[in-house]
Amino acid sequence: MPFPITIATRESRLALWQAEHVKSLLASRGHAVTLLGMTTRGDQILDRTLSKVGGKGLFVKELETALEEGRADIAVHSLKDVPMALPAGFALACVMQREDPRDAWVSPRHATLADLPPGAVVGTSSLRRTVLLRALRPDLRIEPLRGNLDTRLRKLDEGRYAGIVLAAAGLKRLGLAERIRHVFSTDEMLPAAGQGALGIETRAGRPELADALAPLADQTTWLAVAAERAVSRALGGSCSMPLAAHATLDGGCLHLRAAWGDPEGSAALVTAQGEAQVGDLEQAAALGQRVAEALRARGAR
Repeated sequence: MPFPITIATRESRLALWQAEHVKSLLASRGHAVTLLGMTTRGDQILDRTLSKVGGKGLFVKELETALEEGRADIAVHSLKDVPMALPAGFALACVMQREDPRDAWVSPRHATLADLPPGAVVGTSSLRRTVLLRALRPDLRIEPLRGNLDTRLRKLDEGRYAGIVLAAAGLKRLGLAERIRHVFSTDEMLPAAGQGALGIETRAGRPELADALAPLADQTTWLAVAAERAVSRALGGSCSMPLAAHATLDGGCLHLRAAWGDPEGSAALVTAQGEAQVGDLEQAAALGQRVAEALRARGAR
């Protein structure tokens, strides 16, 4: 039986695209859907890196408050922004089919990272991208780059950076694929846990919402991101960690690779991988736990 659903969403152009996408899918199944647009602390603090002000959880806290107070029923997130452990009383009710999980190189003058002159300035505020870029090109200057997608592109176009690294998924979703000069293979730059996937959060104990969202879920993506997020959770759970994790499902076999770098130390990466036959989220998470233990044994912290 269809029923009204209110979606809490950030008001950036990408977040609104994601919320409208979910809205259209639910509306096609008869639900009356409205959006509740909100500005989060993560959107407001643009002069410091996320790792210094509380991590990517700053992008979801206000949305969770709207769920808790009953002003909204669901919140749509970029899954890589969702903390690894949700607060008590909240649930990740749906993971949708993944867009391209890879990182994209965006530059007006340089076709690839390899084309940059020594000492060129590259923009990113991701610790993960920072350590991966340093492993590829230790000579570069990595400078902070905060703001929504349009703000980051504007700063690039103003000449502050020789190039910037962004998620390919966001650029493609907003029709900006022509800005991509090069998509990094996962061998060059391993993605963040959950990158390219949308997650839908609800209050726990809302079975009617779980039922309404079930047709939107993609089990292949959910198994992969369950393994990826388990790596991060096992290593401390911070979205501000210099950690990459990426899984792919082939038949029933899940392949998981992870990498960790020291943002203050050497440019060398610590890497680990594993694979397992998985049939449910618990088995996928167990694979993530094993790969995290292998990373820790090799020096990740």
